[in-house]
Order: sequence, then structure tokens, then C-alpha cells
Amino acid sequence: MTPTGLPMEAGTTAEREVLISGAGISGPALAYWLHRAGFAVTVAERASAPRGGGYPIDIRGTAVEVVRRMGLLPRLRDAHITSRRCAFLDADGGEIASLAPHVVAGGVEGRDLEVRRGDLAEALHAVVRDDVEFLFDDYAETLDQSGRGVDVTFHSGRQRTFDLVIGADGAHSRTRRSLFGPEERFHRYFGYCFAIFTMPNTFGLSREVVMWNSPGRAAALYAVGDSEELHAFLNFHQPEPPPHVFGDPDAQRDLVATAFADAGWEVPGMVEAMREADDLFFDAVGQIRLPRWSSGRVALVGDAAYAPSFLTGQGSSLALVGAYALANALATHRDHATAFAAYESGVRDFVTMNQALAGDGAATLFPTTARELEQRNTRLRGLVAMPSPQARPAHSALTLPEFASTS
Repeated sequence: MTPTGLPMEAGTTAEREVLISGAGISGPALAYWLHRAGFAVTVAERASAPRGGGYPIDIRGTAVEVVRRMGLLPRLRDAHITSRRCAFLDADGGEIASLAPHVVAGGVEGRDLEVRRGDLAEALHAVVRDDVEFLFDDYAETLDQSGRGVDVTFHSGRQRTFDLVIGADGAHSRTRRSLFGPEERFHRYFGYCFAIFTMPNTFGLSREVVMWNSPGRAAALYAVGDSEELHAFLNFHQPEPPPHVFGDPDAQRDLVATAFADAGWEVPGMVEAMREADDLFFDAVGQIRLPRWSSGRVALVGDAAYAPSFLTGQGSSLALVGAYALANALATHRDHATAFAAYESGVRDFVTMNQALAGDGAATLFPTTARELEQRNTRLRGLVAMPSPQARPAHSALTLPEFASTS
């Protein structure tokens, strides 16, 4: 049934109704483009509002063109984080090398963007909030494709029918699980876990990243501007994923504290700050790799379909590009099966190329042995005198077609 209680014939000449699960990055981006193509869009989000703040993320290559076409480039350039340096420290806190951040991250200075994740999410929400329906504090509990649409029962108890459902609900996607089964079938684990949180800037850091390493462990402090708050990052080698701690913040804190129990530099204070942080985000480092991104009238986009891991720096960029490509395919092809196939064939190689930036998961920045760490440090010292890097081909390997504005 439609919100008015009238029966809805999926696939008629009336507006096609689409439910997007997730209001992070790919969700509102997809909503924008689908609305532009004439779809009636509903976005469901578990959180009570768009998530502000958050750690810095990159927008690179083809994704910069997506936000330009959305009219968001000036706003995001204003929000761009200008960092002066990225300093690497040894186990005793001595400086190994100090580099321009784009040299380390692989971006192109003056062309690519780095913004707080929340700044991007808020910009995307602002550009579409008056045009689509948002259901906060709710999410799709069950999906039933037995009819000519998708019957959705929400966690709140409400029931709706949509022509299509798109899972934009992140690497731990509930939509993906309902379509294809447990996450472990599609999660490629890279042997690391990490924790991100904020803590007071008592170090006098300004527009810089400072990273400490010992074999199998890394701790970083990221000062965005001259903020009184730092983004703290603790990353450690974990041979097998620890399923017992997911969903248990206290167990996560204990696991991280144990991993860094004998660490030097400022790490003990970071661990204490983590214990008190109310914004702790803990996860395993890995990628989502699926043989296909749709089933019937339901498809996936962004991290739900192809999370590349933070090792690539391309998660948000893939989310933006994937949202554009999916919406364009649905605007171009009336038949959803044809559209989903066109979406996948159009960006699959781009996704594969960008996921490959993570290599074999050995994580160049986070070696697990003393020998590998010294080799990495030698490479870092050599980069100090190197010219600025060019754009990685993977970032810009896809040329966007003009958007098909009518369905």
C-alpha cells in the first residue's frame, strides 16, 4: 500500500517509489539523483538524525565530479581540511619522517578534497531533505518480494510497499544479509582491528597528523584545524576477527587496551581517553566482495556492496560514484533488472581497481614485524625528497556519462 492507503501498481507510469535504507553517504546521494530522475524516494535511517562530526574522509578523482554535478563543490571546498604535515614516529616517539599528507594518502593537492565525514553527510542531506521523505529512528526489518513490489515491514511496525529497495546501510548491511546471507561469506578480513574516537587536544597539535608505530600496532592523533578536539586512532594486528566483541563496547575497549598494554609515547593516555569516549567506533579492517549487487527488486550501493576498507581511502568516493551510476542506470532503463545489470557492469571494474589499492591487506603503513617496519621507515625517509605524486589512476578511472534526467 502507498502512504495514502491506495493500492500501488509497481512499474506503472506513476512515479516509481524507492526505499533507500541508510542515510550516510551513498543513501542521500542516491536519493538526490533518483529524485532528479522523477522517482518518489523514501530514506530510512536507524539514527535519529544525520550524523555530524566524525573522522576525516577523502573525496577523490571521479567522486569530485559527482559532487560538482550536485552543486556541492563550493561548500565542500569551504569545509576542506588543510593539513600541514603527517609525522611518523618510532616506538620511542622519535620522528622518522614528516611528509605532506597527500604524499601519504595518495591524493592530489589542490584537486581532491578531505572533509569531516559529518560535513559531507550534512551537505548531502541538506541538498535533498526538502525533496524526499526521511524516516529517522527506523529501518526495514523484513523485505518480501513475493508480489509486484517489495513489501517492507519496518522496525517501528509500519508497513509499506515500494517498487524498489536499495541497501545503502554500510559494510555491516542488514539489507545485504537479508538478500545474500551472513556477512562472513563476503567479508575479506585483512588481519587488523581499529578504534576511532575523539579526545582533548592537550598536545598543542594544529592541522597535522602524528602517527606512532611499533610492529603490528599504530596510534595516530589527527588535529583538524586548530580544534580543541583530536581524532584518535588505534590500529592493531589481530590474526583472526574477534566476533565476541562486536556489539559489546566494553569488550572492544578491553581488547584495544590489551593490545596496547606496553606501548610507549602518548599511547597510555590515548587508551585512557578511549575508555571515557562516548563516540568510540570499533571495527575490523576488511572489504566486502560480492559476486553480484542485486537480487530481484533489491540492490546494494556503497559499502553495503563493495566496502574497500580505510586502507584505500576510497570508501566515500566509491559511495558517491556508485550512487550516481545506480541512479543513472535506473533513469535510463525502465526495467529494474536491466538497470541493475547496467549499474554493475558500468562500475564493477572501477570498484575492483580501487579495492586493489589495499594490496594483499599487509597494510604498508602498519607492518607486523620489526623488519617490515624498518623497511617501511626507509621508504618514508625516501619520500621526503620526492616530488608530489600524481593522481592514482584508480581514483579517476571512470568517466561519468551525462545524467539521464527523465525515467
